[in-house]
Amino acid sequence: MSSPARHDARPRDVATLLEALPYIRQFHGRTVVIKYGGAAMSDPALREEFARDVVLLKYVGMNPIVVHGGGPDITRYMERLGMKVEFVDGLRVSDEQTVEVVKMVLVGKQNKDIVLRLGRHGQAAIGLCGDDGSLFRVRKATVGDRDLGFVGDIERVDVDVLNHVAVDYIPVIASVGADAEGHSYNVNADTAAGAVAEAMGAQKLVFLTDVEGWLAEPPDPATLVSQASADDLDRSLAAIAGGMRPKLEACRDAVRAGVESAHVIDGRVPHSLLLELFTDEGIGTKVFR
Repeated sequence: MSSPARHDARPRDVATLLEALPYIRQFHGRTVVIKYGGAAMSDPALREEFARDVVLLKYVGMNPIVVHGGGPDITRYMERLGMKVEFVDGLRVSDEQTVEVVKMVLVGKQNKDIVLRLGRHGQAAIGLCGDDGSLFRVRKATVGDRDLGFVGDIERVDVDVLNHVAVDYIPVIASVGADAEGHSYNVNADTAAGAVAEAMGAQKLVFLTDVEGWLAEPPDPATLVSQASADDLDRSLAAIAGGMRPKLEACRDAVRAGVESAHVIDGRVPHSLLLELFTDEGIGTKVFR
């Protein structure tokens, strides 16, 4: 039986590889922080594709770091337990019981599921939370004069912990942390991803979400803002509500701290991470200095 002819390869497949080559070369050895959430975290098919994409980044010489939330799961568990669910400007109001549920869901369930999935697709990963090695030192957060309870802002990220892990593994970080007295706090995953990107001097910070990007007039996808500067965000943030606000604040702060660019992309699109990193067109919203 004769073997398939070599000329049967599709030209578009080759063109895609050639288009990716300069980006692979540019990002080789650089850190990319990925905030993982939304549909990409809840849809079974998208979960598998995300794991393959992150493993690919590691194999081509990049240093991916995954920071994850788990908001919908936390809300479901809280509702099952009869607990009050409340948000202020995209941040979950958290008493001590809420923080217990957050840690159980993020650290005990979601984090380990992601680690196992990455391993299944060929790359060892290590699960961490802000308590491990004092990775995150936090202080109590507030929004205006509103007390959010045990919600923390990150004061310090111990990059030594991440640098040691990232040599051989993909770090997977659950967004909780502790203060100087050892009290646990719920930390918004978007804020945590931004803090990690700043501390690590990341090349890129990427947020996977459930919309096309920053929409000037949500929910109309035709109003997608494809590029914005940090100054543009300063002028617009006051009018932005809900979960998009902490993402865009993290993007602004990260690029001002030295991250080359930050991106808000649609995690419902298969392989959106690769499309943003390795194609000329890209998708979503890019924030630059």
